[in-house]
This record gives sequence, C-alpha cells and structure tokens, in this order.
Amino acid sequence: MMRWRTPLLATAFALAGWQMLVWLTGVQHFILPGPLRVGQAMLTHWESLAEHGLVTLLEVVLGLTIGAALGIATAIHIAFSARARKYVLPVLVFSQAIPVFALAPVLTLWFGFGLSPKVIMAVLIVYFPVASAFYDGLNGTQRGFVDLAQVMGATPVQVMRRVRIPAAMPSLATGLRMAAVYAPIGAVIGEWVGSSKGLGYLMLLASGRAKIDLMFAAVVVLAFLTVAVRAIVDWLCRRYL
Repeated sequence: MMRWRTPLLATAFALAGWQMLVWLTGVQHFILPGPLRVGQAMLTHWESLAEHGLVTLLEVVLGLTIGAALGIATAIHIAFSARARKYVLPVLVFSQAIPVFALAPVLTLWFGFGLSPKVIMAVLIVYFPVASAFYDGLNGTQRGFVDLAQVMGATPVQVMRRVRIPAAMPSLATGLRMAAVYAPIGAVIGEWVGSSKGLGYLMLLASGRAKIDLMFAAVVVLAFLTVAVRAIVDWLCRRYL
C-alpha cells in the first residue's frame, strides 16, 4: 500500500487542480470539462467505454506480443550473424527514418478497417525499441564471460544461449517496458485513421458530436489501460527476467 501512496496522492492533487482551474476560470464544459463531469460521463457511458476499451486492449496485447517476439528474434539474429549486422542492421536503423504514423492510411487501404492495421501499427512501434534494447544488451555482455565459455569449449550457439542472452535480460526488460507504453499509441492512431471500434474511434465520434466530456473519458480510460499494461509488463519482467 505504501508503494501506491505517492502516485495516488499525485493523481488526487492533479485532479483537484484541474477541477479548481475549471471553477476559477469558468471555462465552458465543451472546451474543457472538469474531472467531475468526465467522471459522470464515464458512469453514464461505461458500457460503451468498456466495449471500445476491450477492442483497443486486444489490439495492444496482440501488437505488443508480436512486436516483442519479432524484436527479440531480430536482435538475436543480428548479434549472432556478422552478415546480418552488415545487411539487416542498416535497414533496421533506416526504417526509423520513415514516420510510422504516415503508414496508417496505407495500412488501412491495404487491410481494411478491421483489427489487422491497428495491430500492425502497434507492432511497428513496438518492434524497434525491443530489438534495439535487446541488441545493445547482447553486445554489452562482459567479454570475460564469453572468453571463459569459449575456453571451456562452448559453441557459438551455446555462448549465445547460456551467456549472452541471460546477460542481456535487463536490457530486454527495459525495451519491453518502453514498448508497453508505445503500443497503445500505434493502436489508437490506427483507429483514428479508419475503424468502427476502439477508444480512438470513440474519441473521434465524441469530438464530432461535441461530447467533449465523453472524449476526455475515453482518454482517461486509455491512460488507465496503458498504465495497467505497463504495470503487468513490469511485474512479468521482474518476476521472470
């Protein structure tokens, strides 16, 4: 409980400051609704928020899982193969020069308005942080450990499996924690471009109908969803990595 006291107090102070700002300035609710009005919208539209939130959560989980798996496999391949470092690594770095957000309309054109383009967007955003962090960890293995394994007759595959990968687990955990925060961004951007479900779609729908309190409620739900995914990934990393 002590661990959560500071974040809860900070959240309470932020909400109180937000509400005081609305009261003191007298800003119209269709410009900036207060947290009380947003909370009321969450209670009124909880079924819609839950329905769209579950869709976004599914997209985030799938994108995070697939992107992390691809990133881990790429990092191991690049660290293990000199040829891969020569040809794949430059392409991987160059791919980050292309704004991922600009690909959302293309993905929607290719794959339609279903689940696939949102998952792909999340995968693209998750993939590079995981691959980059894990690759740095594999390269940062202490040389003495590798030399000792080689002296004991370990093959390159055994060195990778028994020495370099275990030593790189903290770096992988860092990449996964970053990816857990980035994944919802890709999913929501995909929903903004074209979808009929999800929190991003609900935000656009509420904005178009001037239901700003509902739009803020969707943002709050998305924030809680992101924090929850980040907390679960952090727990899994501390528990298993």
